[in-house]
Amino acid sequence: MSIQVKNNVKWVGIKDWETEYFHGTEYKMGRGTSYNSYLIQEEKTVLIDTVDHQFDEQFIANLEQEIDLNQIDYIITQHAEHDHAGALSTLMAKIPNTPIYCTEAGVDSIIGHHHQPDWDFRVVKTGDTLDIGNGKALVFVEMKMLHWPDSMATYMTGDNILFSNDAFGQHYCDEHLFNDEMNQTELFDECQRYFSNILTPFAPLVKAKIEEVLALGVPIDIIATSHGCIWRENATQIVEKYYEWSQAYKEDRITIVYDSMSGNTRIMADAVAKGIRRESPNTAIKIYNISRHDKNVILASLFRSKGVLVGSSTMNNVMMPKVAALLEEVHGLRFKEKAAAAFGSSGWTGGAVKRIDSRLKEAGFSVEEPLHLHWKPDGEGVATCVEYGVSIAKTWNDQNVVAADMGEKPQEPEVVTSQADEQPLPEVRASRQATQEDAKTEIKPESHADDCTCYLCTVCNWVYDPKVGEPNQNVEPGTSFHDLSDSFLCPECGLGKEVFEPIA
Repeated sequence: MSIQVKNNVKWVGIKDWETEYFHGTEYKMGRGTSYNSYLIQEEKTVLIDTVDHQFDEQFIANLEQEIDLNQIDYIITQHAEHDHAGALSTLMAKIPNTPIYCTEAGVDSIIGHHHQPDWDFRVVKTGDTLDIGNGKALVFVEMKMLHWPDSMATYMTGDNILFSNDAFGQHYCDEHLFNDEMNQTELFDECQRYFSNILTPFAPLVKAKIEEVLALGVPIDIIATSHGCIWRENATQIVEKYYEWSQAYKEDRITIVYDSMSGNTRIMADAVAKGIRRESPNTAIKIYNISRHDKNVILASLFRSKGVLVGSSTMNNVMMPKVAALLEEVHGLRFKEKAAAAFGSSGWTGGAVKRIDSRLKEAGFSVEEPLHLHWKPDGEGVATCVEYGVSIAKTWNDQNVVAADMGEKPQEPEVVTSQADEQPLPEVRASRQATQEDAKTEIKPESHADDCTCYLCTVCNWVYDPKVGEPNQNVEPGTSFHDLSDSFLCPECGLGKEVFEPIA
């Protein structure tokens, strides 16, 4: 069953009430998901994305009730992952000569998934347009690494719809389709959980891409995502939220997460929380046992927190396995400007606390001295934990006061929404950005001294070393990062200077 989005645009996707996991078992869905596909019927008929492969027959059957498949002029594939393009093979078996519009990286991804190199691929870049008749056009925007190299978004002029791919979506299945019809608490909880668990590593790029889309100067009335709701009432509120979340986001919240063999580390966690509450009564404190709570909920809480305490019993002189796994994910998510500390109880040695402390430092946290106790905390041990919590709260409050005094509140992007008396749309010109053949050799200095001037790509971790330069782009050794051309691209992932940060 189709649902009208606006004028000649229909939703023809699938709602999946039963699915529990995404990315293998790494992302647990509490409320299912949807696979959003869109049918545009102007002078040209366009299909934007398909659905997950497990629903390919149902998708085709539903689509055939809407239209003769042979009338589809173009297929837009914004992302080749199976939950976006899984039904593509089944569809193309019926209409094999239909052109597929995608990015250059999309060609590789689609062939890699479907093994059909002879399909009619049409490569697009940011700013390229496709006329679909009736005075309307599709404008393409590459969204590299949000969250795959092949990702792109599509803007439809005239109706002012941004088909945003994974950006601004959420794994959330509801009886309704539009944001104003849904439970707002549930909706924004799923939005933030999706961002924190999936898009956080690419936060600098999120900010840059939002600015790039808005620089087109076109109004946005509807944001049609690939998963979850379609934003139609105050659609750009989610753009403003993403912009805020992409800039080292944190609230007055502290998350304590632990695992415990005998309950001793749990006693420590409760006592530390009591100390934090005593010193900072307005700070939200969330306590989780990693063995018993949803890992993705924990990661979302870490994303929201100004500080994190990670505790573990010591087993075989190392931390508990689930704590180690969580820290590995935390390292990959690359949270910014957050404080952390390690704690734990042990019988005869405290190897877990030392390892947690080391991993937190490697993950880029500002780390306080750890707290380690032997055996089960007695009255004196509990008092030590309470005082530790008091000290932690005071230190982290002071750090955030200093940061607030030194910094400015992030500026929200100017978002254009159309009015009833809107002026004619500005001309959207195709602008092909300079491209560079990807270099396959990763260049990394062996060490970084205190006076290091290297810069790190926050998306793929490639390092620009001024001493080496970048020979594939004719950058001579001795060229500082600030002297690089604005057209400089990371040779590993192909992104621009905006995603680089100095190595501390």
